[in-house]
Amino acid sequence: MSDLVKKDKVTLTIDGKPVTVPAGTLVIRAAEQVGVQVPRFCDHPLLAPVGACRQCLVEVPDGGNGRPIPKPQASCTLTCAEGMVVETQVTNAVAEKAQRGVMELLLINHPLDCPVCDKGGECPLQNQAMSNGQGESRFAAQEGVKRTFEKPIPISPQILLDRERCIVCQRCTRFAAEIPGDPGIALIQRGASQQIGTATDAPFDSYFSGNIVQICPVGALTSADYRFRARPFDLVSSPSIAEHDSCGAAIRVDHRRGKVVRRLAGNDPEVNEEWISDKDRYAFRYQRPAARLTHPLVRDAESGELRAASWPEAFTVAARGLAAAKAASGVGVLTGGRVTGEDAYAYSKFARVALGTNDIDFRARPHSAEEAAFLASTVALASDVSYADLDRARVVLLLGLEPEDEAGTLFLRLRKAVAAGLEVVSVAPFASRGLRKLNGRLVPAAPGEEAIAIAALEVDKDTIVLVGERLATSPGALSAAAALAARSGARLAWVPRRAGDRGAVETGCLPNLLPGGRPVEEPAARIDIGEAWGITHLPATDGRDGAAILAAAASGELGGLVIGGVDLDDLADPAAARAAIEAAGFVVSLELTETDVTRAADVVFPVAPTTEKAGMFVTWEGRPRTFAKIFDVPGSLADLRVLAGIADEMGTTLGFSTTDGARAEMEQVGPWDGARPAAPTVAPAHARKVLKTKLALATWKQLVGHGSLLEDADVLLETQRPAVARINAETHEMLRGSSEVTLTGDRGQVTLPVEVTDLPEGVVWVPANAWPGGVLATLSGPGGSVSVKGVQR
Repeated sequence: MSDLVKKDKVTLTIDGKPVTVPAGTLVIRAAEQVGVQVPRFCDHPLLAPVGACRQCLVEVPDGGNGRPIPKPQASCTLTCAEGMVVETQVTNAVAEKAQRGVMELLLINHPLDCPVCDKGGECPLQNQAMSNGQGESRFAAQEGVKRTFEKPIPISPQILLDRERCIVCQRCTRFAAEIPGDPGIALIQRGASQQIGTATDAPFDSYFSGNIVQICPVGALTSADYRFRARPFDLVSSPSIAEHDSCGAAIRVDHRRGKVVRRLAGNDPEVNEEWISDKDRYAFRYQRPAARLTHPLVRDAESGELRAASWPEAFTVAARGLAAAKAASGVGVLTGGRVTGEDAYAYSKFARVALGTNDIDFRARPHSAEEAAFLASTVALASDVSYADLDRARVVLLLGLEPEDEAGTLFLRLRKAVAAGLEVVSVAPFASRGLRKLNGRLVPAAPGEEAIAIAALEVDKDTIVLVGERLATSPGALSAAAALAARSGARLAWVPRRAGDRGAVETGCLPNLLPGGRPVEEPAARIDIGEAWGITHLPATDGRDGAAILAAAASGELGGLVIGGVDLDDLADPAAARAAIEAAGFVVSLELTETDVTRAADVVFPVAPTTEKAGMFVTWEGRPRTFAKIFDVPGSLADLRVLAGIADEMGTTLGFSTTDGARAEMEQVGPWDGARPAAPTVAPAHARKVLKTKLALATWKQLVGHGSLLEDADVLLETQRPAVARINAETHEMLRGSSEVTLTGDRGQVTLPVEVTDLPEGVVWVPANAWPGGVLATLSGPGGSVSVKGVQR
């Protein structure tokens, strides 16, 4: 061992066992390495030590200098020293007595309501009172009555506080301040009256509030969504992966009798550590059987209405209709970012093999041809950046990305890296709340002018560039980002908003890309895929993108559509999309619940949610995240099984009908090892002309808002941040200081309260999903112009 290594390590003795640990290691962690679990409440490995509860007291006969430390020490704040000797409750009677005494003090006023407490059965206090506590309390015998408070106290719409149970461990306040940077809760009062509280006019506002319920070591903090609904010994726990963003957070699904009761954060140090967003935690009620389609539907030829049908009949009707549409003028495929990687692969193969077309697009949102080229050249097969890289980076550049709203786990990892010295820079219209919590620097850019701002940046090879999907709405911006990374040596990663987006890229759900990153127009790529699929002909030219598919359906150039997992309100023009689907000759819909698409479809297939099928999501890093089926529900089929059934009826075959079969074929096909497409080169748009009463629209989706996967998540939706129109001081003055403004676009208008923000001249920002239909349906697309008028009350 080198001298350097020796200096970085210390050797001490715990309960007679020698252990060598890195310098700076806490005694409580070193004890775990020799198999000793010191009881604790306030300690958490991902939070800064505080020594609040004193339950982890140990004796230190030798502090490392040959001298004893004279009284029991909190092992959660004591760092290991060379030659230190530590004795825990296992070998030292003084340490054991000290721990029992602390437990006795904690139980003076703590209620013995375990049978009705939500924490009962999984409570550290309950467990340690049995293992490290007294059989009787001397204090209770003398006082007779324990302290009580009004209960519960809502500290947010989602989090309820039972104050008499609190042991003031400060886990919740430390988490809020250290991890998401939302210090909306704090210790109030002093001494024996000290308790957790919030400001009277400001509830705890955090996208990550549910984590404080999970890490609370008692039942003081409870969830309004779960309170009094179950006990842990009634539940079965299954590991899974969160489906709401591209972060791939590990979760634990607790269920009873075929119903999900709650979701908790899983422990995955490489991805989400032990934290998840409230959306990942609470937005699961859309999976309830009562809210879902339960059987196939076909449109009756006589009445024109949808009626229930058997699976064989639905497969037959769908196959005949699609075959006729294919023969007439072709069929387009639209699949959203909600589907798993295996399902996306099935859509990609179904389009090419059964329908003979490259008219397929997963981008159920505003997009561009520039983006398709960027994804094919820069994103497909790339895995240049990981969560761990963020910890080591010097600078992270955010382009068209708001991590707190669009990638919660990524935001928390950036917060952790910022504490270690990372610098965050964002090209955006204003410094958002999330950017301020990252201590980030803003490079202001109005909508449509991002490419100009990016081209002017100077970065080095120690920079990581994170590109959000919204950058595709700004002409030339993706090209500028790729050029910036190429000339500087910086590493670049694309961070989409939805869980299935990256997998859709890898599996070829794009008009210019085949599975495994193979370019459609590359003959060797088509031969490669053709051999793997056992066919001799694949369509040789790029297909239509999503917008062109809908336009062709509306004009009659396409005879049919296959649509799976698409929210029309996400599309660039929701009204035009609805009209196109209604005008299409034959429509097949694969969906969870009734939507505008299913109401207009000729055949509707109900498909399984993530709890009822196995699958894989590919994270923004390119990391496959597999999950197993939790519920085995007869008649609940994955998208790939439905597509396989239609293909069989059309006289062809997908070659698989199970998730395992699809995954095996995906591995066999493997990545493309030929030449990648060239990076896009799109010139930036010219600087816009600023008009006083016409403003450029900036927008993005907030984490909590209206969407199909948040249906019935009533408590979560109560935490949605208020919808406001952000304008700068000059515009506000022009509107005579109006407290509200009416914005009018080419699709409608909306009236919102005003919030004055430091924005570029002639720009207004509104949240994209703050009301049903959202900005795209109500006003126009990002970068579009809206007129503004002050509202005088």
